[in-house]
Amino acid sequence: MISHLISLNPNKIVQYLKKPADEFTRQDLVKFITENEIKMVNFRYVGGDGRLKKLNFILHSMEHLQNILSFGERVDGSSLFTYIHADNSDLYVVPRFKTAFVNPFSPIPAVDILCSYYTSEGTPLLSSPEQLVHRAHTALKAHSGYTLEAMGELEYYLFSATDTIYPIEEQRGYHESHPFAKWTFIREEAMQIISEIGGRIKYGHAEVGNILHEDEHGQTQQMVQHEIEFLPTPIEDAADQLLLAKWAVREVAYKHNLEVSFAPKIIVGQAGSGLHVHSRLVKNGENLMVGEQGLTDTAKRLIAGYLDLAPALCAFGNTVPTSYLRLVPHQEAPTSICWGERNRSVLVRVPLGWQHDTDMVHRENPLESDDRQPVMSNQTVEIRSPDGSANIHQLFAGLAVAACHGLLMENALQLAEQLHVPEDAAARSDLQQLPASCYEAALALDEKRAIFEQDGIFPASMIDKLIATLQSHQDQNLSEKIFGDTSRLQDLVQQFIYCG
Repeated sequence: MISHLISLNPNKIVQYLKKPADEFTRQDLVKFITENEIKMVNFRYVGGDGRLKKLNFILHSMEHLQNILSFGERVDGSSLFTYIHADNSDLYVVPRFKTAFVNPFSPIPAVDILCSYYTSEGTPLLSSPEQLVHRAHTALKAHSGYTLEAMGELEYYLFSATDTIYPIEEQRGYHESHPFAKWTFIREEAMQIISEIGGRIKYGHAEVGNILHEDEHGQTQQMVQHEIEFLPTPIEDAADQLLLAKWAVREVAYKHNLEVSFAPKIIVGQAGSGLHVHSRLVKNGENLMVGEQGLTDTAKRLIAGYLDLAPALCAFGNTVPTSYLRLVPHQEAPTSICWGERNRSVLVRVPLGWQHDTDMVHRENPLESDDRQPVMSNQTVEIRSPDGSANIHQLFAGLAVAACHGLLMENALQLAEQLHVPEDAAARSDLQQLPASCYEAALALDEKRAIFEQDGIFPASMIDKLIATLQSHQDQNLSEKIFGDTSRLQDLVQQFIYCG
């Protein structure tokens, strides 16, 4: 009997093999590839720029296929990572079988597989994106015994000519439906594909951002914002699914001749695109964030860790100058380092959870019996500062470091109590502020680098390179410098329109 988890799983390889992806073996993939006339295998891996790379293999024999899956392949690390020198740059990319999926865009029948990097000595590359997250998570588990699960809210804009039928209303797009919302079928097509390639989607919807903008040719362009939100999963998988989701959204938009951007800011004064990250600590199938009295001390320690390292986390989650045009007051983006319940002005928000015993479904559907099965609480905490420019794997590794820091910090509960803000955080003048530029984020990371380098998680060379890159933008006091200069502002936006 096929379990319901497999019968509803949209991954075509899972469906064919009738086994979950976590149990895929090399011979499983050989079976699927040979019995489904797959002609190509693609290796996928993350470059130093945070983007997904690809290596194609046209299959010509069973021996060829077995060799690819058994040994991986060589790549030039110096072309993928700026900190790897050309005189000793060969790396291996080795497939992780559980990540295999049928490529939904390839005209040639193809299976794609995410890979991990290994050195010329056959050991994991410590500075590689996937190893960075794994190492951070391993350290957290070793210190606490907890698993960190996370998921992202992926926001983006689609650009197109203005639709004069049911025209959009600026800043009124939240949860709008077609025909008042534009390009919903693009989002829905992307969601279907993301689910087929391994993403665990919670839902998708139109977002607030509706922008009408006149371009340099006098033509009015519409920019409409959408969001795809995921389900919590261990942070290694959470990082991978966000990376694949960005690739899928771009591919679907490109197929329909549309431009998509995950940039943090498109037009000043209009809603930007964040990458809010929800997280929770789990042990033995139990969500440790809530108990009978509500939010637990464990949750408050996690929050304290995020708040204490928040300025430094901007170095991973807000990596371009336009990031700091989004982090301004009164734009539903945080500026003050504090937390609160269901308060969208704070940096860390505790969203509404199902902590009551009321059966709302039964109340609305009297014929439905109250036979709900107990499930793990879905309570999370949400950090709202990151945006679409984030280096996803560095960000998730940084969050794991911050979580561990909070759990071990002696004054964590006091800090959490001190920084709890139930009102509008923008009205408070006594709160520490997030960095206002890449340059300030680099300084914050440099100040806290010892915490991130502890347990060998972030290599010192990576921190050095990141600080140098952030400072190279020379964006100190940027908002003041370009205030009112529309032309310079648009040039800056265009420079980073394809970030992330």
